Amino acid sequence: MLTVRQHLFSFYHMTIHKEGRTLLVVLFIFLIAVNMLFAYLFPTNILVLYSVVIFSTIIFLTILQFFRSPKVRSELNERYVLAPADGKVVVIEEVADTEYFSDKRKQVSIFMSPINVHVNRNPVTGVIKYFKYHTGKYLVAWHPKSSVDNERTTFVIELNNGIEILFRQIAGALARRIKWYVAEGDQVTQGEEFGFIKFGSRIDLLLPLSAEIKVSIGDKTKGGTTIIAELPKP
Repeated sequence: MLTVRQHLFSFYHMTIHKEGRTLLVVLFIFLIAVNMLFAYLFPTNILVLYSVVIFSTIIFLTILQFFRSPKVRSELNERYVLAPADGKVVVIEEVADTEYFSDKRKQVSIFMSPINVHVNRNPVTGVIKYFKYHTGKYLVAWHPKSSVDNERTTFVIELNNGIEILFRQIAGALARRIKWYVAEGDQVTQGEEFGFIKFGSRIDLLLPLSAEIKVSIGDKTKGGTTIIAELPKP
């Protein structure tokens, strides 16, 4: 478990993700304007002025921490499937996939709360063989039907040994901005960023039945670091 000092070190040694920079500038200007307005309307009411400043600071820091983008150094290994995101494991089960494989797979789902880092990272190294964006609903991310009913993207990466891994970005009740930076045919590297989801969401991994799952329900994951599963030898 990280100490307070380690958390502070981590916070001050990270960048702000590009998806949040414009929003943060606009929010900062807006909050300054709100504070100036209250200073004009209540110039002598210290309680009101301090309350507005504290509330504005909390709002700004909350949004700021959401868009943090820490540096991650992944140890590449073709036998391992790494976590595509920070969050908590909420589903481990066998499912029947009908979108790409048309057979049964092991599904591992990671829920990202609003306080998690929302950078999405490639779980394996390989070539993107399939990509599709789906419009859909905005059910809460832990809803059983969110994997097939919500707005989502589907990626399939083929490894050098021919094994294919499917994963999905899934929008939640708050997350209505799914971003991705790769396309079908791209060569991608394990641990590198492939996308971002704003304000809470979920990622599903569909793995071969022969994969050995290395996590349990409730486990916390770190994108590009935590080993989700070990793949069979070719």
